[in-house]
Amino acid sequence: MHEILIVEDEQIIRDSLNRLLSRHEYKVTAVGSVMEAQKEGVQGFDLIIADIRLPGAKGTDLISLAKPAPVLIMTSYSTVESAVDAMKQGAVDYIAKPFNHDEMLITVNRILKNTSLEIQNKALRRELDNRNPLNQLLGQSSVMKDVIDRIHRVAQTDTPVLILGETGTGKELTARAIHAESLRSELPLISLNCASIPENLLESELFGHEKGAFTGATQSKKGLIAAADSGTLFLDEIGELSLDAQAQLLRVLQQGEIRRLGSNKMQYVDIRLIAATHRDLRQMVDEKVFREDLFYRLNVIEINLPPLRERGDDIILLADKLLDSLSKRLQRSDYDFSNEAKRLLKSYHWPGNVRELENVIERAIILSNNSTIEAENLGLNWNNFTHNSSSDEMSLDEYFIDFVRKHQHRLNETELSARLGISRKNLWERRQKLGIPRTG
Repeated sequence: MHEILIVEDEQIIRDSLNRLLSRHEYKVTAVGSVMEAQKEGVQGFDLIIADIRLPGAKGTDLISLAKPAPVLIMTSYSTVESAVDAMKQGAVDYIAKPFNHDEMLITVNRILKNTSLEIQNKALRRELDNRNPLNQLLGQSSVMKDVIDRIHRVAQTDTPVLILGETGTGKELTARAIHAESLRSELPLISLNCASIPENLLESELFGHEKGAFTGATQSKKGLIAAADSGTLFLDEIGELSLDAQAQLLRVLQQGEIRRLGSNKMQYVDIRLIAATHRDLRQMVDEKVFREDLFYRLNVIEINLPPLRERGDDIILLADKLLDSLSKRLQRSDYDFSNEAKRLLKSYHWPGNVRELENVIERAIILSNNSTIEAENLGLNWNNFTHNSSSDEMSLDEYFIDFVRKHQHRLNETELSARLGISRKNLWERRQKLGIPRTG
């Protein structure tokens, strides 16, 4: 049921409108001034109908006070100037007095219907934005801007792409962004982490097999490369492929041909290949464990994803985004970080990159006692902090001293070192270095 607020100082008109809208199954609240309207909480209504001339303040004042609730202005002075002025200030529409009941009902129904559609459209746009992987690659740092620019440039081609980066930097998300921006976006994106499949099954998984091709092959199977025909194939951790599988993949890239295990027939496929790895493929080529010809076939366009510790203020940008989405997912109230927590987030080394950041924030939400995430809620390992300058070193030492002095009266050394993510020996060494004696 839609809730409507009537703001009209003339009792007869106010009561008449109340009865009219109530009869048509609207929930109505009626008041006589802007001040009384504010007491009702103007932003909680689906529509506000206000006279332009009211005691104390004009009805148009509600336009800014009630946002995003739409305001329909009533006026006895139905001049073009007053109507234009109300619309310029943001009124959804105006209606001139005297009006008949049908005119009012039609106007109210139209406004509510349009407002509902607008809300649905905004929600749909947000959902579509969230589904677009490119919108999830957040970052204002120069290195991330270069990554996003390269994605835009390569996406519209069929050129193979090699994505390099540490574990947890977002290689699969980058691959999905390239596919989503490509001409093949409506066709399949097939992904495989080569490290997750045993070596003796990997070729079968990629190229397929015929019934009886090996022990346990009780029926024919279509491989993932065939499944990706006309679309995109993403091979994560491509450095884990055996030399035999590398040779077959090279044939796919050169001739567009695959052959199932146990079959003599060739099948033609058209795929766009995106590969990723955290390993040094050039070194693997030198060590003769990765084919040089395949490496050069793959490495036409290279995208290097920076580790989180090198992304500066992007860390806080990502942390705020993750905090918002995770708190909603966990059905908790809105959370924010204390200044001390933000400082530690930027100083931490992040060996697990964005994936580790997400895990840290989720744990902090669950364990925190209020809606502010404090530094101690993060549970960061003290051995993984970076020191970019003497001032950073001092600030971290100051935090260490403050934390120890604040908690050593109620925590023993084992508990204190666990909270700091360090060993008892490391805690003792830092006490000596910073001059923090143990208390009784």
